[in-house]
Formats: sequence, C-alpha cells, structure tokens
Amino acid sequence: MPKDALPNGSASLGPVREDVFGRVSGMQTKLHRWAAADAGRRFDDLFNLVHDPATLIVAFERVAGNTGARTAGSDGLTVARIEREIGVPAFLDGIRSAVKDGSFRPQPVRERKIPKPGGSGKVRKLGIPTVADRVVQAALKLVLEPIFEADFEPVSFGFRPNTPAGDRDHGSMRACRA
Repeated sequence: MPKDALPNGSASLGPVREDVFGRVSGMQTKLHRWAAADAGRRFDDLFNLVHDPATLIVAFERVAGNTGARTAGSDGLTVARIEREIGVPAFLDGIRSAVKDGSFRPQPVRERKIPKPGGSGKVRKLGIPTVADRVVQAALKLVLEPIFEADFEPVSFGFRPNTPAGDRDHGSMRACRA
C-alpha cells in the first residue's frame, strides 16, 4: 500500500486519523465561534468545506460506526463491501469529485416495512439511503451543525446533540412549579 493511502476497514489511521479529526474539529470550532459572534454573518464558502477530504473521511467514519452500516441502500453497497471491494479512499474520491463538479445526485432510498412499536400489527415504511448519500449527509451535518447550533438558546434542548432527555427539565418546569 502506498505511504499516502489510507487503510481500509477498521485498521488504525494513527496520526493521519488524529490530524483529520483535529482539522474537522477545528473547522467546526471556527464556524461556531463566527456564527455566535455575528448572527447576521454570511458563510460564503461552505461548499468547499463539505467536499474537503478531511470532512469526507470523518463523515465516512461516522457512517461506518453507525449500526446501519451493515444495511445496504438501493445500490446494494454496505460499508463492509465498500471497504473490501472499492476501498475507502477510492470511494471518497468518487464522492468528492461528484460533489465538487455538481454531478452528485442522491439515489432513491430502499424502502422497507418494519413493525410499529407496541405490537399493534401495523407497519411503517423505512427509507434506507445509500452509503454515499449517508456520507454526503454526514458531511453536510459536520459543516452546518456548528453554525445553526450557535443560534439555539442554552435552555433549548430539542433534537440537539449531547443533550439527554433527562436534562431537558430546566427553567420552564421550575417556573411552572413555583
């Protein structure tokens, strides 16, 4: 394997991994700081951050670490199959090129029917996107989340990362009890 190629699968990325995650974390910190400092700020160059190789690597790692990584989308590819047959660097290079030149198009989701909770016998539809679509979604989330997170009030906990439901009983409930 060439020295600059990233290993496939769960092989350790070592210092490369730390550098990549550090770059993305630093980018997110800057975006959050800028958004918090100036609510009216325009972010003109986010597109380049989305298709940045470091962002795509972190996005792929998040998708691969998710329990849905074993599930194939409409293209039949799973994370394991990508690692085994295509290779992560080649797969991410293809996504990067398609996003960068504007030819990336999300694929139709694979639809499955799963039972609704509660044992009612009813089913609901579940859409399963392709791994490529999940990686692009994760990359977009990595770039956009710190900007929008800066707009939330400290007591806003709905659908926010690292805020368990138990922590959501703050000021409003105390005010109601008084």
